[in-house]
Amino acid sequence: MNFEELVVTLASGTGLQRAQAAQQLGKLKDRQAIKPLMAALGDKNSAVRNNAAFALAELDASEAIAGIIPLLRDPEEWVRKSAAKSLGLLRARNAVNDLIAALGDSSYMVRKNVARSLGQIGGDAAKSALEKALSDPDKIVAHAATEALEKLRT
Repeated sequence: MNFEELVVTLASGTGLQRAQAAQQLGKLKDRQAIKPLMAALGDKNSAVRNNAAFALAELDASEAIAGIIPLLRDPEEWVRKSAAKSLGLLRARNAVNDLIAALGDSSYMVRKNVARSLGQIGGDAAKSALEKALSDPDKIVAHAATEALEKLRT
């Protein structure tokens, strides 16, 4: 599918088609996709929201940060994980407090991606939160916090 077809599919396809279109739009690296992908952050289908958040990070769409932050509180774990990962890839300094709050997420997968993102963003608040995350009950999260802190020290 070409760019125009993907944008139409993102807006009007089935759930699976919309999710695949969001993913493909990110891989095309065409910044014209930012606006339709930002609209897709509010899609009723969680796979579409998930893929749109990550595609926006692939496009380095810092203008989408404000739209991605609320996805840290999405009902779906995979969407929260992608939001956390995307905010780190975008180096979203204005999302640090929201990411720190997400270190309390019930999902270890979300917390792990939050820790990694805090390590990518850096700063005193991120460092302090990562130091606390070293005692996360899940070893995977604690390990991610350790790696993130090491990254901040180099």
